[in-house]
Amino acid sequence: MGKGGGCVPSKNKPLPVADETPTHSAQPPSLPANDHETGPDAPPREAPANSSSVPSAAKLKIFIVFYSMYGHVERLAKRLKRGVDGVEGVQGVLYRVPETLPIGVLNQMRAPRKDQTIPEIAPADLAAADGLLFGFPTRYGSMAAQMKAFFDSTGNLWKEQKLAGKPAGFFVSTGTQGGGQETTAWTAITQLAHHGMLFVPVGYTFGPGMFKMDSIRGGSPYGAGVFAGDGTREPSETELALAEHQGKYMAAVVKRLAQS
Repeated sequence: MGKGGGCVPSKNKPLPVADETPTHSAQPPSLPANDHETGPDAPPREAPANSSSVPSAAKLKIFIVFYSMYGHVERLAKRLKRGVDGVEGVQGVLYRVPETLPIGVLNQMRAPRKDQTIPEIAPADLAAADGLLFGFPTRYGSMAAQMKAFFDSTGNLWKEQKLAGKPAGFFVSTGTQGGGQETTAWTAITQLAHHGMLFVPVGYTFGPGMFKMDSIRGGSPYGAGVFAGDGTREPSETELALAEHQGKYMAAVVKRLAQS
């Protein structure tokens, strides 16, 4: 089984996380076109309940909540946000979950510093989202302990079913092609089920990009994904494009539910 996000770090692995660039995509019927627009990363606001339209002053919020050790999941998260922001009336908001490893251990693993411009999320914050996208690397085919610890801290939300009915999806990182691109996502569905959330997979809505066999590509019908290898491999443009498409797709679903 492969470990994700470079569980076994390379000694020669560069520390900085590079920025990403443009895209590609295909749309399911009636979903918005996959052009690239960006929007500000404003603090979350409450969305109007049972509204027949989405006022521009009160955009629907999709929280993109992730854990990233070496930056691979973070790069997917930023492209997901670009996709979300490309749908009118919907905005993506990036959040990190708390780190559980001591700084000394992270230094030994050559993990780069966290992006301090992306705030940490508290469990209670999830209730303000209109939709949720959770991203994490794999550890032996299931989510990393940092993300599991965060889910384990949502007991009060579960007790009151504050997240029931909210659409949610996943995106992942694995170390190898057999390391859990599908299992890491589908073993996480139990978290959504207990909260009463609605799992929204990306399916094959990415079109021809889902069938390409001429290069290594992460991602599955469960959601976007990247192969990290030993931590030195960077996400490919196809992997990033699938992430952007998933953000656009989820935004369209959230908007449609809000208008129903």
